[in-house]
Amino acid sequence: MNVRDATITPAEPASPQIAGGLPKPASEGPVNSWNEWDPLEEVIVGRLEGATIPSAHVTVTFNLPPLAAKLYRFAAGYRYPKWMLKLAQQELDGFIHILEAEGIKVRRPEIVDFKKKFRTPGWSARGFCVACPRDPYLVVGDEIIEAPSCWRTRYFEAEAYRPLFKEYFQQGARWTAAPRPQLTDELFDYDFRVPAPGEPIRYVVNEFEPVFDAADFVKCGRDLFVTRSNVTNLSGIEWLRRHLGSGFRIHEIVSNCRQPMHIDSTFMPLAPGKVLVNPDYCDIERLPDVLKSWDVLVAPRPDPAEGVMSKISMCSPWTSINVLMLDEKRVVVDKSQVTLIKAFKDWGFEPVPCAFLAYGPFGGSFHCATLDVRRRGTLQSYF
Repeated sequence: MNVRDATITPAEPASPQIAGGLPKPASEGPVNSWNEWDPLEEVIVGRLEGATIPSAHVTVTFNLPPLAAKLYRFAAGYRYPKWMLKLAQQELDGFIHILEAEGIKVRRPEIVDFKKKFRTPGWSARGFCVACPRDPYLVVGDEIIEAPSCWRTRYFEAEAYRPLFKEYFQQGARWTAAPRPQLTDELFDYDFRVPAPGEPIRYVVNEFEPVFDAADFVKCGRDLFVTRSNVTNLSGIEWLRRHLGSGFRIHEIVSNCRQPMHIDSTFMPLAPGKVLVNPDYCDIERLPDVLKSWDVLVAPRPDPAEGVMSKISMCSPWTSINVLMLDEKRVVVDKSQVTLIKAFKDWGFEPVPCAFLAYGPFGGSFHCATLDVRRRGTLQSYF
C-alpha cells in the first residue's frame, strides 16, 4: 500500500488486469457502469423541486450534524424555504452546465410533491426530495438496483424515477429491487445516542431485515467497497453479495465516524490504482488487503466553509471528498476546497471547480447528486 498526502507526487498507476484475461464487450444497451472513473456519458442528476424537510425519526436525527438535527427536527414536514432552494438551484444549474458542456447526457427524475403524507399499515410519514439519486440506486453494469432504504421518509422516492427506468428497461437494461423493508419499530434503536470518543461504534438499525443505501457502496469493477452504517446493516450487505454472485467481491471499509452514513465522504476510488481517503473516518492500517497495491491518497482537511448554508448542511465537512470523476483524470470538486484542488493537481488529476456548498442542506455533494447511467468501459478486475 502506497500512502500519500498532498505534498507527495505519485507514480503512474499500475495497469489493471482484465478478469478472465479478456475484457467483457461493452454493453449495447442504455445502462453500463462498472466503476467510478470510466468516461462518463450519461448521468441522472437530482432535483430540488418539491423538496420537503424530512419527517422526524431516529434515522434522520442521528445522521445529521447537531445544529442541523435541531433545525430539521423543529421544521420537519415543512417545505424548504424559498431562499435556500434558490441558492441551491443556482449551483445545481451551474453543475449541470459543466456536465452538458463536456458532452455528457443529463437526465432528471420527475417532479414530486413530497409534502404529501403517506401511510403504511405500521407507520406514516411525509417525503423528502430527489436531490441525491446516488442514495437509493446502485448501477452495476447494465443493472439498476433499487436499495431498501431505512428512511421511512424515502419509502416512495422511487416514484420520481419510474419513467426513466421504464425507458431504460424497454431499451434492454436490467431493473431489480431489493425486498421492500417493513420499517417497523423492531428495526430501530430508539434509545440510540451518538457514541462518545473511545466508545464502540453502535448503529441506529439492527439486523431485523436487510436495509442499505446504495451510497454506502462504491465500485471498482469486480470489487465493491462498503461501509456498515446507520442506514446499512450486515443483512443488507449480505443481500447484495448474494444477489451479485460469485463474479463480484464486496469488501468492508470500517468507518471511525461516530455517525456513519455513506461511504463517499470516507473512501472514494478515483482511477485504477488510486483511492482518496478521509483520515478522520478511515483507518488506513485497517484497509482491505486488496488495496496494498494501490496508492492511498490522504485527503487534506476540509477548508472552512463560509455562509449560512454550510452551517445548516445535512452533511459533514468531509463531503469535500464527495467528488465526481468525469474520467480517470478530470474530477469535479467544490471550488471552496482550495487545498484539495491543489492536492488533486499535485497527484496528477485535472480538477474542475464548481460551487456546490448550498446543496448540502438537501443531502450531499457531487457524487451524491448524481447516478451514473453510462460510462464508456468494460468489466475488469483491478486487484
